[in-house]
Amino acid sequence: MYAFIEGKISTINPASVVIDCNGIGYDISISVNTYSQIKDQENCRLLTHLAVREDAMVLFGFAHDKERVLFRQLISVSGVGAGTARLILSSLSPDEVTEAIVSSNVGLLQRVKGIGGKTAQRIIIDLKDKLGKDHSFSEILGSAYNTKKEEALSALSMLGFNKALAEKTIDKIMKEESASISVELLIKSALKIL
Repeated sequence: MYAFIEGKISTINPASVVIDCNGIGYDISISVNTYSQIKDQENCRLLTHLAVREDAMVLFGFAHDKERVLFRQLISVSGVGAGTARLILSSLSPDEVTEAIVSSNVGLLQRVKGIGGKTAQRIIIDLKDKLGKDHSFSEILGSAYNTKKEEALSALSMLGFNKALAEKTIDKIMKEESASISVELLIKSALKIL
């Protein structure tokens, strides 16, 4: 219904902002990420999403379209409401959420208050393919990243290493090295650390 709201910031806190738009004050719920981007501005333009519930209509605002798109994808997951999606985007940056989903990092999503293991897994299952196709993050990681990671993790597990520790080591190596690192080199590097 509302694509964006632009106007003078009347009041602001980490959870919401009131924007005066031609004499009408719009109370907009925001994430901490959006707050950090607009807190020092006198005027701002927020992209919006209107959530209609039985008892209320809540307007959510986002500094960038990437965050709004991710918010909309999160609320499409069964069991994830608008409040939970905002909490996720307040606890983690959009890039961190995308990385956690694309790389199947359940632990990172579980750090968000109120997100349990089942919800985190459901988010990953429902959104992994969508985010892999839609976001530029897929260009960084892509299917090659996941294949290399899984092959290296499988090899290290067969060699008797703890899977969680091996996964952390592989992630660390892949962040430090280029994405084009071979599986063999990845395994050798991990063996040196483990």
